Amino acid sequence: MSSILTNNSAMTALQTLQTINKGLDQTQGRISSGLKITSGKDNAAYFSISETMTGDSGMYKAIDESLTLMVNSVSTARLGSETIKDVAQEFAERVAFAQGGTAEVRADVQAELDELVARIQTTISQSTFNGANLVSGSATVTVVTGISRGSAGSVTTTTITFQQQDLGAILSTLSAVDLTASSTTALMEADLQTAEGALDAAIAAATALGIAEKSIETQKEFLGALTDKLDSGVGSMVDANMEEEAARLQSLQVQQQLATQSLSIANQAPQNILSLFR
Repeated sequence: MSSILTNNSAMTALQTLQTINKGLDQTQGRISSGLKITSGKDNAAYFSISETMTGDSGMYKAIDESLTLMVNSVSTARLGSETIKDVAQEFAERVAFAQGGTAEVRADVQAELDELVARIQTTISQSTFNGANLVSGSATVTVVTGISRGSAGSVTTTTITFQQQDLGAILSTLSAVDLTASSTTALMEADLQTAEGALDAAIAAATALGIAEKSIETQKEFLGALTDKLDSGVGSMVDANMEEEAARLQSLQVQQQLATQSLSIANQAPQNILSLFR
């Protein structure tokens, strides 16, 4: 039955056109933003997960920046300790050279030792980065390396620790060596033993700082890879497939044209009825 009051065909065509226009708007929005999920109404589960993962990625990047500062501080301290190790080695060699020497020889060597001690003092004062000096104390340094999510949304930090190295103790030890006062073989041997002990301490300090630096660098590499994985995971959930969206856009544009023409034809039906009364 046909009616001039109710045009069912036109209503159906209009609903179809509205559905197509809605799909076209969504597709155009995805193409312009590059995202298929922009809010909780698109996909509540994916939106919630992706926002949490994006937050984690941001925190990891901030921690990575903090680790950059720390690794540079440790690297500077390690360089200082290795420099002092080299100077301590030279110090021990000069003390060994003076063993059994005359008072004049010991006095000449002592002048060299005083210069080496001054170099150590300068190195300690310069082994700082951004105000952090890790070679003038023995405190435990705690470094935040990441975050860990637990049940019920709880968040805790992960950390590593290492010890500061007191290179000032090495300086004090070597400063106490005075070959001019070592008039016996036993005293000179004691000076040599003191120099060797300071050298061992410098080697231990350089080794400890090297281990700490490597640990932080390894954690930085892990955080970089982890952040990439998180960003990739978020992208796989919320990024639009541009090839699919381009194909869908063309399809919807054709459907829109056909639906518009169908609506036009449906609207002409009452005119066809009126022609029967002529």
